[in-house]
Amino acid sequence: MPRLALEDLHRFAVPSDPALRPDGGAVAYTLTTVDRDGDENRSEIWLVSCDDPGAQPRRLAAGSSPRWSPDGRTLAFLRPAGGGAAQLHLLPMDGGEPSVLTSAALGAGAACWSPDGTRIAYSGPSGPGGQAPDPNAPVVADRLDHKADGAGLLRGVTTQLFVVDVASGESAQVTEGDFHAGEPSWAPDGSRLAFVADMEPDRDLEYGGAVYLVPPEGGVPERLTDPGIICAGVWWLGDRLLIAGMKGELVGHVRLYTLDPGGDGGVAEVETGLDRNVMLGHPGYPGATPALLGGELVFCVRDRGCSHLYQAPGRRLVPVKEPEEVSVSGASVAAGRIAYVAADPRTAGEVFLLEPGGGEPRRLTGHALPDAEPYTPVRRTFTAPDGTEIEGFVLRDENATTPGPLLLDVHGGPHNAWAPVLDGFHLYHHVLAARGWTVLALNPRGSDGYGEAFYTAAVGAWGLADTQDFLAAIDDLVADGVADPERLAVTGYSYGGYMTCWLTGATDRFKAAIAGGAVTDLAVVGGTSDVGHLLATQECPGDLAAQSPLTRVGEVTAPTLLLHGENDDRCPIGQSEQWFAALRERRVPVRLVRYPGASHLFILNGRPSHRYDYNERILAWLEQWVSGSPS
Repeated sequence: MPRLALEDLHRFAVPSDPALRPDGGAVAYTLTTVDRDGDENRSEIWLVSCDDPGAQPRRLAAGSSPRWSPDGRTLAFLRPAGGGAAQLHLLPMDGGEPSVLTSAALGAGAACWSPDGTRIAYSGPSGPGGQAPDPNAPVVADRLDHKADGAGLLRGVTTQLFVVDVASGESAQVTEGDFHAGEPSWAPDGSRLAFVADMEPDRDLEYGGAVYLVPPEGGVPERLTDPGIICAGVWWLGDRLLIAGMKGELVGHVRLYTLDPGGDGGVAEVETGLDRNVMLGHPGYPGATPALLGGELVFCVRDRGCSHLYQAPGRRLVPVKEPEEVSVSGASVAAGRIAYVAADPRTAGEVFLLEPGGGEPRRLTGHALPDAEPYTPVRRTFTAPDGTEIEGFVLRDENATTPGPLLLDVHGGPHNAWAPVLDGFHLYHHVLAARGWTVLALNPRGSDGYGEAFYTAAVGAWGLADTQDFLAAIDDLVADGVADPERLAVTGYSYGGYMTCWLTGATDRFKAAIAGGAVTDLAVVGGTSDVGHLLATQECPGDLAAQSPLTRVGEVTAPTLLLHGENDDRCPIGQSEQWFAALRERRVPVRLVRYPGASHLFILNGRPSHRYDYNERILAWLEQWVSGSPS
C-alpha cells in the first residue's frame, strides 16, 4: 500500500461535533472535506444509525453544528443563507427539505434547544444598533480587546444571546452591552439561560469570566460567581450548574465546579482524582463538552498528549489496549450511550459508540483513506539535564537501520501537546519518513497532559527553561544511531515558530529552520497581538528581552524559511518581518512567505491551497538545505 502523500490532503474526510439523538438511536455529525476546485473547506451534516450494524452513514445536508430537538424529530444546524452569513436551519427528520429559521444580520450560532422544544437560544454576533458595522468608518479603541484573530478589527461587534421561536421564526436579542456572552444553556424548566461573560470594565487588563443568569425574555443578567474562579463555560446538568474554569490564575489547568443557583453562591470543585487539564474542545485542542451519564459526570482530559473521556472520579471510559493510541475530539451522551469522535495512528477521526456499562466501543463510520498507509509514531521518554523526564513521539520508517536527517517539530501553545495520532495538517511528517527522515515531535515542559506543575514549568522562562528538553532529546537520538548530527533541522508553528527562532540563535547545530506564525520579539507582540497583554503579563512575566529570540538573532546561521498568515492577529506578521529583515541584513539565507487573508489558524482551517503550500514549502526547504545541496 502506498504511503501518505501531500495529495492526500485533498482526500481527507474528518468527522466532528457528534450529536446523539435523544433516544440514542442515531448520531448526526459534521463531516469536513476539501473542495479542491473551489479552494475551500466543505462541511456537511451526516447521519449514521446506532442500532443497525450494517447501516452506512448518509449525507443529510450541507452545513455544520447539528443539534437535535428534544423529541428527536428535528435537526437544527448552521449553514450560509442567501450568500451571506451562517443561519440556523431546521431539517424535519420525517422527510422534507431544510428551512431557514433565522435571518440574523451578522449570522447565528449553534442551536441550544429549550427543554420543551419551542425555542432555540444561541450566542451570535451583534453589531452597533443591531446592524453590520461600516467597514470604512474610523475604528476607535479604548481597550486592548478591539480585535480578535480570525475576526480582525471588531468595530463594536460583540457576541450576545438571542432566542428564536421555532414556530414563527421570530427572534429577540436577550443580552445587550459591551461584553461577549458565551454559549447559553437552558434551565430545566426553561425559565433562565446560563452563560459566561466578562463584564468588568478593565477585562482587557485583568482577565476574568463569571457565570450569569438571564430570563429568555431578556433583562439584567444576574451574576452568580465571584472572581475566585475564572469561568470558561457553564451547563445546566439537572438542577445544578456545572462550571469549567481556572482557579484564580489564567495559566493553569481548567477544572470543573458545581453550583446550586438557589444556594449561597458558593462553588464546589469536582473531585476528578486527576492532575490533568479538562479539555472542552477548541480548534487544535481536542476535547468535549461535559455531560451526565446515568447521573455521573462525563468529561474529557488530556493525558500524555491524548484527550480521553473520563467519568468522575477518574475512571477512563474508552478502553485502550497498549500500545494503541486514541484521542477524543467530541462526544455526546443520550439514553445511556456515548457517541464520540476519536483519532488514532491510522485515521484522523471516526465516530464510535459506547454502550451502557462500557465494554468495547463500536465504530460507526469509515471515513479513513483506504489506500494510503501512514507511519506510526513511537512513544519515547528522554531525560533533560536537570533530571526532568520529557516525552515525545518518533516518526521513522520502521525498516531504516542507519542514521538519517532529523526534523525536530515544536508544537504551538505552549500549552498544547503532540499526540501519536494521525492528523491532516502535518502530512510532511509522513512524506519525510518515506524519504528516510526521522521526525521528532516532542512535548517539552509547558506541554499539556503531564500535570499542572509541568504545564506551568516554563512560565516566565520561555527559551530559558525549555531549550534543554529539545537538545537532550536530539542528543539521545544521535547516540542511538537514529539521527545524523550533521543533518538536523527544526520547525514549528506559533510557540513552535518562536522556539524555532530561539533554538537557531542558541545553537548552530541546525542546518535549516522553518518558522511558522512565529513570535520573535515579546515586547512588541505584547502591544500588537490580540492576546498580547496576556502573553506579556501571564505567560512571560519578567524580562521580555531575555525571553525574545530577537536578542540572539546575531548568532543565527541556519537558512530560515518564514511562513506567516497576512491577517494573523495572534502572532502578527511583523514578527516574521523583523526576523526576515535581521537575517537578510546579515546575509543569512532567508525567505518570507505571506499567505493573503490567512489568520493564525490557517494551517488548520484555512484555504486548502494554502495548507498544501505550507506542507510543500517545508519539504522543499529541507530538500534544499539538508537533504541536497544548496542552490
